[in-house]
Amino acid sequence: MTVDNTQKWILITGCSTGIGRHCALALHQQGYSIIASCRRQEDVERLQKEGLTVLPLDLRDGRSLNEAVEQIHALTGGKLYALFHNGAYGQPGALEDLPVAALREQFETNVFSWHELTRQLLPLLKASSDARLIYNSSVLGEVAMPLRGAYVASKFAIEGMADTLRLELADTSVKVVLIEPGPIQSQFRDNAYQAFMRHIDKNNSRFSATYDNMIARLQRDGLNDKFTLGPEAVLEVLESALTATNPRPRYRVTRPARVLPWLKRLLPTRMLDKLLLKAAD
Repeated sequence: MTVDNTQKWILITGCSTGIGRHCALALHQQGYSIIASCRRQEDVERLQKEGLTVLPLDLRDGRSLNEAVEQIHALTGGKLYALFHNGAYGQPGALEDLPVAALREQFETNVFSWHELTRQLLPLLKASSDARLIYNSSVLGEVAMPLRGAYVASKFAIEGMADTLRLELADTSVKVVLIEPGPIQSQFRDNAYQAFMRHIDKNNSRFSATYDNMIARLQRDGLNDKFTLGPEAVLEVLESALTATNPRPRYRVTRPARVLPWLKRLLPTRMLDKLLLKAAD
C-alpha cells in the first residue's frame, strides 16, 4: 500500500550538513512535505537547488525565528505534522576554562531557541490530528563526559524539558520523542573545534596537553572511529518516530548510546566515573 505523505509537513532545523541535510533529503524523497532550515544564505540556496523548501533561520536571532514561524504558518496552512529539533553545536572544554559567555551561547542555541521555536509552533502541531515533537538529543543528555560540560548541560536540559512536555502534552495529539545519538559522522567535530578556539585559552590551562589530544580527535575523520555511524542511522529511528502509532519516548543510536545509560543504572557512580575517564582518554 502506498502511503500519501504529501500533506504531512515536517520542519527540520540545522539542515546545512550532516544529520539534518541527510534526513531532510531522504524524507523529501519519501513524499513528506519538508521545510528545511539553515543559517547561512549560501546553504539555503544550495539546498533549494537540491529540491527542498528552505527557510533561513538563525536560532539565536529572535527576529529570524519570528520571520521563519510566519513563513511556516503560511506554507503549512496552520497544521504541522512534525518538528525535528536538530540545529545545535557542541562547545568543548573543561568547565573551569569556559567563560560564562560560552555557556550562554551554548544554551541560547541548544536550549532556549529550541524552547521558543517549540512554544511558537505548538499551536500548529496541536492543530494536527497526529503530531510529533522530536528532539535530537545525545547520549550526553544521560551520561556526562569530561571536557564536554557545556554540551552535556545543554542536553541534560533538553532531556528534562522533553520529558516534562511529554507529560504536559499527554492530553493532546502531540507525541514527544527524544533521539539520543552517540558519535555520528557530521560537521559536528569541525563546529566544535571552532567553538573551542573561540573560547578556550589552551596555553594557560592545566588541561593543555589533554586539549592537544582532543584537537587531534576533532580534526580526524570520524568514520575511522569504530563506534561512529553515518547520518542514515539517525534517519532510521527518525522514520520510526514519524510512522509508529505510539512512538517510543527515546530512541538510542549507536552502541555507546545504548550501553552507557544501561551502565549508569547498573554500576556504582565511582565505578562508572572510572570507566568514563578511561573512555575519554
